[in-house]
Amino acid sequence: MSAISTWKRRLAAGGVVLVAGATLALAQVETTTTEKKGQPTKQVTVERGKVTYIAGNEIVVKMENGELRHITVPDNAKAIVDGKEIGLADLRVGMTLEKTITTTTTPKRVQTVKTGTGTVLNVQPPNYATLKFEDGSVERYKIPKATKFTIDGEQKTAFDLKPGMKITATRIIDVPMTMVSQESQVTGTAPPPPPTPPMEGALLIEAPTPAAAPAPATAEPAAEPTQVAQALPKTGSDIPLLGLLGLLCLAASLGVRLVRRS
Repeated sequence: MSAISTWKRRLAAGGVVLVAGATLALAQVETTTTEKKGQPTKQVTVERGKVTYIAGNEIVVKMENGELRHITVPDNAKAIVDGKEIGLADLRVGMTLEKTITTTTTPKRVQTVKTGTGTVLNVQPPNYATLKFEDGSVERYKIPKATKFTIDGEQKTAFDLKPGMKITATRIIDVPMTMVSQESQVTGTAPPPPPTPPMEGALLIEAPTPAAAPAPATAEPAAEPTQVAQALPKTGSDIPLLGLLGLLCLAASLGVRLVRRS
């Protein structure tokens, strides 16, 4: 899921280290900054819980200690569940989620060196002086022991400083810092399938339904019967037809004789 970086700063020490003559004037404050990082340390924490409720981006997870924790999930959040990457839309009630948080803490020291001409505003000899510089900044500094100020060509101590005097100094500000970065990864497992219901009564095994037999192929239509065959019954023959033709011939010959006699 996303990295978070926070900075914690604490001012450790500052002091006037070098002082030049009061007649020296710089056009502006010159600043040089250096950084030095220490050895980082890592801390890994793991949180586990089961998804209990889901409503849009809002989910409730029941942690291992029984605590119900409400979480607002970003739209682009991802998790690895059973080896597959899923998004918010794929979350399901019953999923077990595990969040691994890796916190890296890196110590850091920032040293700033500023050189410029400042006007004395206040002096607390022999330890402190408040100066206003050309950039408008006003800061209070610690004066190192035995520091000498050159004013009008003469060496002066902190007891000789007066408000309104201009001095040129190099200021060193040493600030220890701690950089904290945090990375998190969410993994999980899907809920198990529902349990098989217990057996009640006799155990019956359903037999598979046999496959339907293929339909017989359609036979080609027979040739059309002749006109005579269509007039005959399926069990008839040509003999009655021949007898009928003979009777017709006999009747015709009788008719011819009667015509001749008349």
